[in-house]
Amino acid sequence: MIFKKPVAETLQTARYENLSYQTNYCDYPEGKYSNCYSRKIGFIRAQIFLILIMDNLRNYIRALVDFSTDSWHLLQPALTLRHFKKNELLLEQGQVCDSLFYIDKGYCKSYYIIEGTVKNTGFFFENDIATNVQSFGSGQKSEFNIVACEALTAVIFDRTKLFELAAQSIEIERLGRHCIRNFASRQEEFANLFKLYTATERLSYLESKYPEILQRVPLSQLASFLGVARETLSRIRKRRLNP
Repeated sequence: MIFKKPVAETLQTARYENLSYQTNYCDYPEGKYSNCYSRKIGFIRAQIFLILIMDNLRNYIRALVDFSTDSWHLLQPALTLRHFKKNELLLEQGQVCDSLFYIDKGYCKSYYIIEGTVKNTGFFFENDIATNVQSFGSGQKSEFNIVACEALTAVIFDRTKLFELAAQSIEIERLGRHCIRNFASRQEEFANLFKLYTATERLSYLESKYPEILQRVPLSQLASFLGVARETLSRIRKRRLNP
């Protein structure tokens, strides 16, 4: 399911705390709803789906900064809800990153390819923001890709509209700064992980702080992220299980 238009433009009847959201029937596969009753059921389900996602996003925002209802309403033109298929790119290397991706469901990874080898540089799960912070801030081309590792639902913050709204609202400006700061802090954390720790210590660190990576990321992808061969990672895990 894809909600192609900005959230603020997109509702027909449902109301959510005085803020309208839209479901556009043209976004459904043709012929899926063959009668009025099934169309209404599809519309209601879509509204529930949308409301839950927006509630998740608002809770995420309010955990970062004080964010009033007025600011929440003002933010809506900058938001678009989109569903990505597995292996679909959110960001392609060589493009300018003009979005922040709030991950509501599924996960994605950042990676680049050097001499035909994929180098994974990060994984982003539910309630994470995925982006290229340098490209987003400077307008430079991205040096890596971001791809959906499974079916993924994201709320996309549009860079241009977000900057325009930040000039109007101090709360939105603070939100943008916090999102970028948190992302940059995590990048620095992982950079230090590779500089200061052995592969075994990196694995232990992920187990304690980011267990979801070990639970959901395939071994070969994890090995690339940790900077070791798959066979090496397998041996490390066996040694840790059987000391």
